[in-house]
Amino acid sequence: MKLSFQREREAPSRSVPTQADFPAVSGADIAGMVHGQRMGGDLYHFLRANSNRVVFGLLDVAGCHEENQQIVSAARQTFQKLGSERFADEGINEADTMMEFCLELNLSIRRSAAGVRSCAAFLGCYNEELGTICYANAGHTPGLLRDPSGITELPATGLPLGLFSASTYEAPTAALQPGASLLLVSRGVVEAAYKKEEFGLERVKQQLERSSVESAKGMAAAILDGVQQFLRSAPKENDFTALALVRAAKGQVAVGA
Repeated sequence: MKLSFQREREAPSRSVPTQADFPAVSGADIAGMVHGQRMGGDLYHFLRANSNRVVFGLLDVAGCHEENQQIVSAARQTFQKLGSERFADEGINEADTMMEFCLELNLSIRRSAAGVRSCAAFLGCYNEELGTICYANAGHTPGLLRDPSGITELPATGLPLGLFSASTYEAPTAALQPGASLLLVSRGVVEAAYKKEEFGLERVKQQLERSSVESAKGMAAAILDGVQQFLRSAPKENDFTALALVRAAKGQVAVGA
């Protein structure tokens, strides 16, 4: 039986993070959190495709919320439908499936926009049995993979969705060894500015190095708290989103299990 969970972010009335109640992931912990009011087109999504695979994504549709609400909704529906269908079969090639998944999302966004609308996206499929992440980074902020060797960037593997009908995407696979974690942040996090100085990806990395690797919720909250401290105030002009996936260390029970 396929189980799925989805949530489009609601506009919080306060500046503390809000978190989706993600279902348990075998041997791992996953959480998504957001600071600030709903200003743009950020969307994170999560679903279980079968007993071993969970599909997740962080998308950022260009434009303000009022003008891109329909496009965000179309992307969410396509993600839910095709994510459940395409990744369900145990015998699929995950890389090929992820590339097809990107193409379908790309077409869905273009149809809904009736033309061009840029949508940066990081899409991933976590294989619980293998501890691997097959991913596509469509012009998104690099994913950050932390393990004992340090922090590795997972850079763009293609252009943002919604730009060209014939776009192509690569879908490499990264190993998430026990105790390792993956962090995704929205463009708003990196571009948050105080007196014309941006928070930047390097500060995200520094926050990640200092944060707990045992709790996805704690990791996401630490990043967003760091942004608010940098701004010296609650975010007003943008919304900041963080999604974290933490694989439990050997002999450790996952926090979200």
